[in-house]
Order: sequence, then structure tokens, then C-alpha cells
Amino acid sequence: MKEISSSPTFMIVAGELSGDILGAGLIKALKVEFPHAEFFGVGGPLMIAEGFESLAPIETLSVMGLFEVLIHLPKLLRLKMQLVKEAENRMPVAFIGVDAPDFNLKVAHSIKQIGITTFHYVSPSIWVWREKRIFTIKKSVDKVLCLFPFEVDLYAKHKMDASCVGHRLADEIPLLPNSDLARQTLQLTEKRKVLALLPGSRVGEVSRLLKIFVETAQLLLSKDPTLSIIIPAATDHLYEIIQQTIDELPAEFSQSFIILKGDSRLAMEASDVVLLASGTATLEAMLLKKPMVVAYKFSSITAYIARKVVRTPFFSLPNILARKLLVPEVFQEDVVAERLAPMVLDAFDQTNDPTLMAEYLKVHESLRLDADKAAAQAIINKLVKSV
Repeated sequence: MKEISSSPTFMIVAGELSGDILGAGLIKALKVEFPHAEFFGVGGPLMIAEGFESLAPIETLSVMGLFEVLIHLPKLLRLKMQLVKEAENRMPVAFIGVDAPDFNLKVAHSIKQIGITTFHYVSPSIWVWREKRIFTIKKSVDKVLCLFPFEVDLYAKHKMDASCVGHRLADEIPLLPNSDLARQTLQLTEKRKVLALLPGSRVGEVSRLLKIFVETAQLLLSKDPTLSIIIPAATDHLYEIIQQTIDELPAEFSQSFIILKGDSRLAMEASDVVLLASGTATLEAMLLKKPMVVAYKFSSITAYIARKVVRTPFFSLPNILARKLLVPEVFQEDVVAERLAPMVLDAFDQTNDPTLMAEYLKVHESLRLDADKAAAQAIINKLVKSV
């Protein structure tokens, strides 16, 4: 057993704004135990607001796609060398990589060699594809902090130390959310049915799904002209794309759409049903207790590869977490308005369905573990046990 200094130094490297949120929560929780602790590495504005020293902009690690990574590879390699050198100079009590596994696992592997205990917060999706990545993870980190309970079983199979710390969204969202306030904010009447469309947060996703989602809404509006449609736009650029698409519709349809800048949670809270792209938004919709239809439409090459390598029978997080089909999933060539519209109509019939709501609640409770505190405690326990 070893004691941790009363003023330890922690090294944290977070990728993207979602990692900044997790990192900031972790720093807050660690500061409860160690008020004089110091934190450095790579982080965003929320982490910096907690007294974190960021050695590079968090956007440096927000690189997606093979081509983009190749372009930025020299910069990423220089950052990796800088971080390893800083670790050698400062010798933090722990290195914690938050998401961004392609970068963080490489940094962790080098830092582990100099005798620093390493952690990875947010398990790579080994349950979807490439489970053998666990051997790389095992060589690089001493412990994985998982968001989902089933992930721990996969690591246990390979004798890898892992703990489930739950998901911050499950902590933030009430177990029994109320849509009334969201509807009042958007000035929606209680009698009208509301459909939220979330075609994605990236231009590629939106370009593949927006038109199909809008065509689906048009089919539904033809049957029920009182239906209200809400579309949140993740960025100003996407807002312009969505607005232009809606402006091109006949007036009898376009007047039923509300486009928001951001506020995806508000859109889902105010809705009865959500039609959305794959991703974390499906988890958020489930936590908000919304019936949904999930669509997956990738480039033809990505779809071909996915069919070959994906191991899980489900794609959406609600189904993966429940380990059964709770919400309909539509993939690739089946993502057409004529197929989606009847599914959305069926989903309206599930609003407040006791069986579905009970399943949602069960999953919600399993993820509501006070993630910030649980993650901090898992790190402290590992450090105390380290020889």
C-alpha cells in the first residue's frame, strides 16, 4: 500500500468538448479529496476554469477521419513527445486519458514505461468491433474507467482491471423528466403532437439524413397537419443548411418546422417522439424517456466495412444497454421516408407506454452512479493499491 501526497499532480489529456466535460467533472471530484492538487495536460475551457494547465488547445485532438489524421500527424507526434517529456519532468501521480483513444493510448503506453500509473476514461468501443484492441489497451493502461456496466465484463474476460463509473448524462437528467417546461419555452400547445428530428452533428451525417428526415416529416404532416417538427442545429453552418432545406418546402409544410440553434436536449424534451441519427443522442433520448426511431446511413464504403466487422447485433445504445430490441433501428438502404414514417407513427403510440418506460428507467438507474465522484474514487483506489 502507498500513500498519495496531500498535494498530488495529475496529468489529464482530453479530446473534444465531450472529454472536456468529463475532465472538468473529474477535476472537481479529485479536488474534494485533494484541495491542493495540481492538474496539467490537454483540456478545454471547462477544465481550465477548474485551474487546469493546458499545454495545447483541445482542438488539436479533435481530428476525425483517416485523411485528416494524416495531415495533422506531424503536429500530433510533436504533441505526444511534448507530453511524455512533461510527464518525465513533473512525474505526476497518474496519467488519465479521457476518450481520444487513438492518441491517448499511445501517450499512456510511453508514460507507463517511466513508472506512472495510467488510466483511460471512456472505453473504446471494443464491443462493436476490434475486440483484440483490448491487448493494446492492456499494455498501455493500468485501469479503464467504463461508462457502461456491460463493458466491465469484456475487460474481466481478458483479466484487465476496469470499473463502471456510470454516465454523466444519467446523473444530470431526472429519472422522471417533465416535458411541460420545454414545451412552454418553445411556445408549443399541449394538444399538438411534437416530433424532434436529429440528423446528426456533423456535415456528413446531415447531408445523408436531413433530406430523408424532412421527407418523412412531410409524409406525417400530410396525415396530421397539426404536427410540430423541431430540428436542432449543432452549429451555425448546419443551421444554415437546415434552414435552406426547410425554406424550399411548400408553405403548408415549412410553417410546421421549428429550427433551433443548439438546444438538442430542449428539442428532445419538448417532443413526443424522436427520429435521429446514431450516437450519444440516442442515449440522451432514452434518458429523457422518449420513444424513438434510429437511422444509420453511412458512405457505401463505411457501410460495407461495418457489415463485415461489427460484432454487436444492435447499433443504438438503448438496445445495446438493454441487450434487447427496445427501439427500431434502420440501416443504410432501408433509410427512406416511406419506411421511416410508419415506424415514427408506431412510436407515437408508445408515448408513456409503461413497458417501454420501465425498460428505459431500468437502464437509467444502472448508469446513475455519480460519475464524477465514482471516476475519482476509482483512480484513488487504484493509486493506493499500487506498489
